[in-house]
Amino acid sequence: MSTYPQETEDFNLKETKPTLGGGRVAGNDRLGTAFDLVEQMHYFYVRVVKAKELSLKKDGNDKGNLHPFVEVQLGNLKGLTLHFEDRSSPEWNQVFVVLKDRIQSRILEVCLKDKSRIGDSDGGLIGRVVFEINEVPKRVPPDSPLAPQWYWLENKKGEKVKGELMLAVWIGTQADEAFQEALHLDATSVNGHGVANIKSKVYLSPRLWYLRINVIEAQELRIGNKMQQPEIYVRITLGNVALRTKNSLIKNVCPSWNEDLMFVVAEPFEDQLVLSVEDKVAPNKDEFLGKCVIALQDVEKRVDFSTPISKWYSLEKEVVSEGGNKKVSTKLNSKVHLRLSFDGGYHVLDELTHYSSDLKATSKELWKPSIGVLELGILNAQGLSPMKTRDGCGITDPYCVVKYGQKWIRTRTILSSFNPKWNEQYTWEVFDPCTVITIGVFDNCNLQGADKNDKARDSKIGKVRIRLSTLETNRVYTHSYPLIVLTPAGVMKMGEIQLAVRFSCSSLFNMLAMYSQPLLPIMHYLHPLTYYQIDNLRHQAAQIVATRLSRAEPPLRREVVEYMLDVGSNLWSIRRSKANYVRIAGVLSGLTAIYKWFNGICTWKNPFATVLVHIIFFLFVCFPRLILSSSFAVVFLTGTWNYRMRPRKPPHMDIKLSQAERVPWDELDEEFDTLPTSRHNDAVRMRYDRLRSIGSIMQAVAGDLANQGERFYNLLSWRDPRATALFLIFCLVASIVLYVIPSEVVVSVIGFYTMRHPKFREKLPSVPFSFFRRLPAKTDSLL
Repeated sequence: MSTYPQETEDFNLKETKPTLGGGRVAGNDRLGTAFDLVEQMHYFYVRVVKAKELSLKKDGNDKGNLHPFVEVQLGNLKGLTLHFEDRSSPEWNQVFVVLKDRIQSRILEVCLKDKSRIGDSDGGLIGRVVFEINEVPKRVPPDSPLAPQWYWLENKKGEKVKGELMLAVWIGTQADEAFQEALHLDATSVNGHGVANIKSKVYLSPRLWYLRINVIEAQELRIGNKMQQPEIYVRITLGNVALRTKNSLIKNVCPSWNEDLMFVVAEPFEDQLVLSVEDKVAPNKDEFLGKCVIALQDVEKRVDFSTPISKWYSLEKEVVSEGGNKKVSTKLNSKVHLRLSFDGGYHVLDELTHYSSDLKATSKELWKPSIGVLELGILNAQGLSPMKTRDGCGITDPYCVVKYGQKWIRTRTILSSFNPKWNEQYTWEVFDPCTVITIGVFDNCNLQGADKNDKARDSKIGKVRIRLSTLETNRVYTHSYPLIVLTPAGVMKMGEIQLAVRFSCSSLFNMLAMYSQPLLPIMHYLHPLTYYQIDNLRHQAAQIVATRLSRAEPPLRREVVEYMLDVGSNLWSIRRSKANYVRIAGVLSGLTAIYKWFNGICTWKNPFATVLVHIIFFLFVCFPRLILSSSFAVVFLTGTWNYRMRPRKPPHMDIKLSQAERVPWDELDEEFDTLPTSRHNDAVRMRYDRLRSIGSIMQAVAGDLANQGERFYNLLSWRDPRATALFLIFCLVASIVLYVIPSEVVVSVIGFYTMRHPKFREKLPSVPFSFFRRLPAKTDSLL
């Protein structure tokens, strides 16, 4: 299969003009009503409340106790309530809803049936109520909900029978408060736990803390082999994460470490901290010296770096009882000295910093007021790819997941649709404009009440990221975003999703003031974490969030959360390395352009421009105070000129920048390989050789940069006595010349010499360049 995208596929962002909130949105219009960022969808609502005075007999013959339930039928669409046993006055209070455009019948039948008599000729019918669709009233919020009414039951002949049914029938929109808990008639094929999986839900990430454990020392340890110097360390386990200290440098029964270990912990603090002291007696053998279990509920919380209270914890050890039947925990005289604290002054990163959706500190004491509101309307999707097969046909059951801050939302699942319409609107508080909202589209593979331990995984269809700082305030952005996924077969467009976004600012001054604040809480700068710590803690945080949300009901599955949090995005990829190289080249292209322009001036390619530069240069030499003011004026004019060409659309995934447009199959296969690898030895050997060749180039570049830096420092180090002596003599002569000759003359001579005509130039390197290249570096000392 080709790894190249189809030429006809359009990976660009498209601006759309949907009808939102009942009116068309243009430019900076703000509609200002509820659900104003989505298209109004009209639904047919049926609320089945209760029944009364139902007969327990049919035609005078006792049929036993009644098991009533209600069947709502609109043409070929059908929905059933729960059934009750032995109940003559049941209460259901269930709502059924169906999109008005999908109604293909002129009448609504609400049938009350007896489950114990389903096999009868009339299907167990007790009675029914019939409505004409055209006579159903409309409800427009904020009108109060329509009051349910009692209706007499009738049989199929239209004759009145004993019993009444309380109903409410109306036509409304998705803004109706009954919509969220309603059962969709076109989704009645879903049953069991799958019903909960198709409804829209809001989730909250657990509140995460950094737990810092300062392991100070231990005393009176019982060591088995006293003839050997102990190599004692401490292992700490929290949940499924285990960390250990270094071996103590003090080789006796009272070792010390004074080492910090950090974990990520989520509220409520359910797990216990298990600390064990061990002695490394052989390369693959450790002797257990004792352990203690610490509850986290009493650990001190701090917002600064004040020293927490230290405590001694007694160790215990399991020993075999006298009878040898079981192990008994016995307290030892050994103790371990610890400082434990929850560091609330940090922000616990569960995403990469450069597209994080939340940058607040953990402790609410350090939170600042919100600066605005973010509103997102998830309208629809078009042209989604089939993700699975059912009854021999390719289908997709799509739903969306959105993450911003601690709030996750999940839209309802639209069954068997390549062009789903959600039209759901959500709102978030914004505390920092330099944050990113992430929208993902997935295929629901758990619709038939699959068990929680089932291996069915929801398939990813695509993802969209929108940085809030790129949005103008109070403007409604309506765009169609391509859903792009990199697969083992190459980059693919899985469809498009249409969104409406508005970022509203409550205080322009507060938002502008955020640009003067550090990106992360100040604890990240006063007491920074190492790169290894940040990466390890981010992985812990992502796993905790994925575990907690997968335990919700309905679960937000682990594969969905990990895709939204970009777990594993830091793994090695040749494609990403090439993309970063292109980005660096793009950043340096401006300097390259300036160098080419100046080289053109020096080589007199355009004599008029060169003479003009000479004149401006001479003016700057004579009037140096003009340099800074002129520079800032040029920057101002350049920025003002570029305002006409400012981006009108939010940035989106760029397959060319990502180097995903032309990806060799072996590089793609490497990117989708597991860690550790699952490929054949020959493939691993080939990739290792390729990595070595790439690494040799990077090694040569890094070595060359190191050489230049070392040569610069060796100007004064006397590593080369003659070179240092020549440089010092030059500095002495230069100091005298610069003292005697005015600086304007010196600068003028240097500038005009640099821009001299090509006929006065030589192709050989200049004297300073040759001198610098001859200086020694530390390369000679490398093995």
